[in-house]
This record gives sequence, C-alpha cells and structure tokens, in this order.
Amino acid sequence: MSDSQVHQLKLVCNNSPEVMERVLRVVRHRGFVLDNLSMQKLEREPQQQQLEIQLRVTSVRPITQLQAQLEKLFDVAEVTLQQDTKQPQLKKA
Repeated sequence: MSDSQVHQLKLVCNNSPEVMERVLRVVRHRGFVLDNLSMQKLEREPQQQQLEIQLRVTSVRPITQLQAQLEKLFDVAEVTLQQDTKQPQLKKA
C-alpha cells in the first residue's frame, strides 16, 4: 500500500530561458514525480514578463520540502499550494 500524495502547485516566475529547467530539476531531485504541467505568460506590467506554471506532482515526501526549495530559486517569485489529495488506489483483479 502506497501513501503517495498528489499535490498541485502554482508558480509565478520570471520569463527566462532557464526557469523551466531549474524548476523541473528541483522537482526531480526532491523525489517528486511530475504528473501534469501547464504554463502561460502573464502580462502584469509591460516591463516585467512573467510565467504562471501549474504543476501536479506525486510523492510520499512532504510537499513543504519541495515548496521551500522552489521558493529559493532565483527566478521564482511566488509558490502557492493549490490542493492536497490522496492518490487513488487501484485494485488488482
């Protein structure tokens, strides 16, 4: 029986070429599996182009560990935990 948790995170990042690589590297190094990813440009101010990145990750590890590491990244302005749900268990026939 697995106690994997599914977590949804929203990140607001500077629109730089390497930001996605840095975010994905932290997700992988912290032991999370990426289930879903979406991103869109935010046009808050003309001089400041930002991205909104939505991540859905799964792991038995605490999400606070990943959230703290993502917040330390230079290009990440904001990290918000959207939801926290248990991974549905599949029954074998």
